[in-house]
Amino acid sequence: MTRELPSPADLHTHSTISDGTQSPRELVIAAAEAGIGTLALTDHDSTAGWEEASEAALDVGIALIPGMELSTRHGHRSVHLLAYLVDPENRALVDETARIRESRLTRAETIVESLSADFAITWEDVRAQARPGSTLGRPHIADALVAKGIAADRTEAFNDMLHPARGYVFPHYAPDPATAVALVRAAGGVAVLAHPATTGRSGMLSESSICELVDAGLFGLEVDHRENTTEGKVLLRSYARRYGLAATGSSDFHGAGKPNLLGENTTPSPVVQRIIAAADGWTPVSP
Repeated sequence: MTRELPSPADLHTHSTISDGTQSPRELVIAAAEAGIGTLALTDHDSTAGWEEASEAALDVGIALIPGMELSTRHGHRSVHLLAYLVDPENRALVDETARIRESRLTRAETIVESLSADFAITWEDVRAQARPGSTLGRPHIADALVAKGIAADRTEAFNDMLHPARGYVFPHYAPDPATAVALVRAAGGVAVLAHPATTGRSGMLSESSICELVDAGLFGLEVDHRENTTEGKVLLRSYARRYGLAATGSSDFHGAGKPNLLGENTTPSPVVQRIIAAADGWTPVSP
């Protein structure tokens, strides 16, 4: 029987290692101040913040579930996968996430080059928005556009200049979701499909695709997320019951980068316990 971690549990947050605005330590401190008992750090395609966040969690007395948000692609659609308690030294996972980050960086440079033809923005402007060790991507480009006065905030930047319809943005490399789920499982981790119903039934993966992920080892669905539609949440809960999947809830907190608030959605303690029991790649940090 695994030791029960303190509640409430927010299992989806980002630091400056990816596209959050707080360092891993700052994020953990903010979570403690917000009354979070258990926090998952899930930076995009990176485990680089784990050590700093773990030390901070012990300092402030909250539990930490180290994880990451893995980029995948299903046809034209970007699909994100929350990977909890993986072995951060698993060679296959390390190689794949390095490939994703490199592709993300190359894409970001190309986007900036395209934007610079129409807007006064340079690669140095983008680099100035990221801390050392961060994986540069569209959020940092958005922040540069804001800093240059070209956009009012990240939301405007993403809805305008960084919207695919404008022609400046194109996809980066990412594995298909089933391959990613299998990678997470092979690395001893637990895979949960992140915010899968942001555009309702029409934008969700089909039931047959979700079945494929279940066969590959999918553990759960992130149901309670501010961007999932009401209709989508109902459908996700029906899938969870039908296929024995866990239903999680999280904030997807990015600091000042998004309006999401720590703890606005949380995961019940029994589900957290199931996650811990199913993982053997890493161990939660517990006060």
